[in-house]
Amino acid sequence: MKLDRKEILKALETITIAGEGKNMVESGAVTNVLTFGDEVVVELVLNTPAMHIKKRAEDDIKKTIHDLVYADAKVKVNIKVEVPEKPEIKGKSIPGIKNIIAVASGKGGVGKSTVTANLAVSLAKMGFSVGVLDADIYGPSMPIMFDVEAEKPVSVLVDGKSKMKPIESYEIKMLSIGFFTSPSQAVIWRGPMASKALNQMIFDADWGELDFMLIDLPPGTGDIHLSIMQSLPVTGAVVVSTPQAVALADAKKGVSMFLSEAINVPVLGIIENMAYFTPEELPNNKYYIFGQEGAKNLAEDLAVPFLGEVPIVQSIREAGDYGRPAALQTGSVIETVFENITRKVVEETVSRNENLPATEAIKITTMAGCSAVKK
Repeated sequence: MKLDRKEILKALETITIAGEGKNMVESGAVTNVLTFGDEVVVELVLNTPAMHIKKRAEDDIKKTIHDLVYADAKVKVNIKVEVPEKPEIKGKSIPGIKNIIAVASGKGGVGKSTVTANLAVSLAKMGFSVGVLDADIYGPSMPIMFDVEAEKPVSVLVDGKSKMKPIESYEIKMLSIGFFTSPSQAVIWRGPMASKALNQMIFDADWGELDFMLIDLPPGTGDIHLSIMQSLPVTGAVVVSTPQAVALADAKKGVSMFLSEAINVPVLGIIENMAYFTPEELPNNKYYIFGQEGAKNLAEDLAVPFLGEVPIVQSIREAGDYGRPAALQTGSVIETVFENITRKVVEETVSRNENLPATEAIKITTMAGCSAVKK
């Protein structure tokens, strides 16, 4: 017996795939029907990989053709699964904030927070409005570096909603978990608690109009980093490293995290901190005690911009401890160093905004990682 294709399609219109309202012909799930005498091949596309739905669809097709068309038909069902892209999940932007820069490091102890603080005051000196979010939940240091350890954010009413007012120091607005805990109190939180605290500091605060928000990330490539990039559309990342091989190996992982397909945040460049030691009495002497140009060479290897090098100078450490970032020292070598680095950060940000689409926040999809949201 020769089977009729139109008759088979009419029979398949009586089948509805689980979870869909339309029949499988109307919904487009049936992409083709081929007949060869008493043989029929039905090609089907499903939007779910669930085994029980695939099995149910195959059984329904065979039973329907046997019942309504020809009892002895030889039926073969080819099923292809095409999971549609999930709806676009844009970053929940903060109104009024133009650029969000994540400052990261592969490992601790490379001076990332010091660099963040000095970038912030250098940007402010250039006339930009700047905010700093201290996202290093377990080791917040911004309150010390800006001499505001004793300050506590107050609540203000914005559009009928209660918001935290960031602490201001040297024209920098900032929030840190350090404002909400005792200086001697350890923050013993699991990841979800830390993420919730960060979200509150990001979205429940009155940041106002900012040209730049700098996010001081904790060392490494862990849970907090994913939480930040899940919550915010980060404009770009700056990676801080020292020149020695151990730090560079971790910095490379940090750059790789941002550039990975899953995260896809542009890397604005690498800053080499503690590049060399210069004694105060011998300002022209440079001692490369951690190695020479390691971060610069890494930047070249990874094809990302090199933003500059910061020397080891005693005044940087003293300024951080006293709560007055070293870049505020007018006429000093450090002021010039950070002015040049900051200028490059601004240039890379402008170039990034002109040549690349806006970054979007990512969505965590599995315990193993996350997926990028395509535009």
